[in-house]
Order: sequence, then C-alpha cells, then structure tokens
Amino acid sequence: MNYYFAPMEGITGYVFRNTFQEYFGGIHTWFSPFLSPKHDGGLRSGEIRDILPENNSNVRLVPQILTNDAAAFRLTAERLKEYGYSEVNLNLGCPSGTVVAKKKGAGFLAETALLERFLDEIFSQCPIRISIKTRIGKETPEEFPALLELFNQYPVSELIVHPRVQTDFYKNKPNWEMFAYGADNASMPVCYNGDLFTTQDIRQFTAQFPSVQTVMLGRGLLANPGLAAQAEGEKPVDSKTLYAFHNTLLERYQEILSGQRNVLFKMKELWVFLVCLFADGEPYAKKIRKAQTLSAYQKAVDSLFAERELLDESVYTGA
Repeated sequence: MNYYFAPMEGITGYVFRNTFQEYFGGIHTWFSPFLSPKHDGGLRSGEIRDILPENNSNVRLVPQILTNDAAAFRLTAERLKEYGYSEVNLNLGCPSGTVVAKKKGAGFLAETALLERFLDEIFSQCPIRISIKTRIGKETPEEFPALLELFNQYPVSELIVHPRVQTDFYKNKPNWEMFAYGADNASMPVCYNGDLFTTQDIRQFTAQFPSVQTVMLGRGLLANPGLAAQAEGEKPVDSKTLYAFHNTLLERYQEILSGQRNVLFKMKELWVFLVCLFADGEPYAKKIRKAQTLSAYQKAVDSLFAERELLDESVYTGA
C-alpha cells in the first residue's frame, strides 16, 4: 500500500514534513497545504518558501492549488515546473465556508458548467501532470456520478476521493458505497481519503477495496505518526522516538519563527491530535494548552512523557 499525507493547513509545512520523514517515514507522497495564487500566478512568500525544492529535499512533494481561475492555475503550474515539479494537485475538496463562498474547493463542484470550462483550459495548457482531490459533491452524494463522468473526460493523473459532501465538513461517515462507484468507474487511478485513524480502519478498508493501492491519511497520522509504518507490520511508535521528534520539531520552529507565541501556536496545534496517543493524557494537554512561555510548555510536555505511557494505537476518533 502507498500512503499519502494529506495537506493540513498550518501544520504540515516543510519543517514538519522533513522532521516527520526523518523520525517515522512510511509516507510515499506529501501534498502541500494549498497554494492560493493571484490572477497572475503570484504566490505569497510563505507559500513559495514552503514548496521550494531545497526545503523539501527529503520528501516527495506534490504542490496543491486552490483556485477557480484557469490562468492563475496555468501560470502557477509553469512556475512549479521551473522549480522541478512534474505534478500539481487541484483542490476540489476544501469544505471551508469562506472558500466555498468564492466557488473554490468543494464549492466549485456545484458550478459544473464553470468547472468544465476551467478543466478544459487547464488540461489543454498545463505543462505538468494534474491530479485532483475531490469530495463527492456539494450537498448530496448523488452529484458524484456526473462529476466523475466529467473528470473522466480529462487525462487526470490520479483522483483522490474524500467520500463526503461539502456540507458534511468532517461529520458523518465517509460514503464507501459512493467511493466504490468511483473506484469501479474512474478512468484514472483512484486514491481513498477519509477517517482512517487506526490500523484496524486501514485493514477494514483494504479488505473491502483490495484493488485500491493508495490511501491518503491526515488526522490519523497526526494522532499517531507511526500509523502508516504500523499498518505495514512495523512496531508501534515508542516514547523515546516520539519525544525526540517533538524536541527536534520544536527546535526547528524556534529557528525560523519569531517570538515564543508563534512557536507555541504551532506546537499546540499538533497536540490537539498527538495527546490521543497517551494513556490519560488530557490533564497534561490542558497544561500544554495553558502554557504561555516555552519553558512552561516544555515542562508540561516533559511531565507527560515522564509520567504517562504511549498507547499502541491512538484513541483519536475524528471528533
């Protein structure tokens, strides 16, 4: 099985990617948090820094673009080709209300005429391969067959399907019936994404879809960094490795971010998920969340690692 790491805005930037890869591995491909180009293809300095080849030398990265502007997509793809990239991913899955209101991400799925014109343009002009990450519709799963028929008209290199609709956000169960329809009827390779949080979840999925060779993990990997390797028979993550990963990540954020507050914000975001790997870790998580200085934060983290055991599997449930 090939494992992809889903783009997680604010978390899975290049510092996290490289540090994760050093300590855990198991990831075939990473996808960047989405780039949101201007009409002329211009990107923010932080977006450029995140996808620079020299900042991603240890990982296979596919940049992801969020736009409904075909010219902006093409110009960004041309720039990415100059950086050495051979593939770009189109985001048709983001369910955020602000994104959807602009008819981007999953909001673009409801604008089928506009989407078709957009796809016509980018596939006729883009200088590199295009994969698509999509939901199965904006409001109802019944939208998906028509969307898949549209996607099948183009040389999509891969279709990553998160089988929820936009209005689900991350609630309700992924619709495996509709994913099965996609796996059976897509003209391109299909990757599954959605609520695979444990090795048991992954085994259940592979048993039901033995022909699907790729899955994209996100929140499950944040809650248990060893999930992909563990699903392939490796031992669970040990406390020493996880502690070293944490400390290295903390040091690297301090090197590139200004001020304790920014570093603490980055690290606290990770603990929303990571605490689920500890037995009775919530009291410690509260101390971590309340920490206002790096010294108080490190003390809370040290106490957690010293006083609580790691579980073999995260208890994260997606809530």
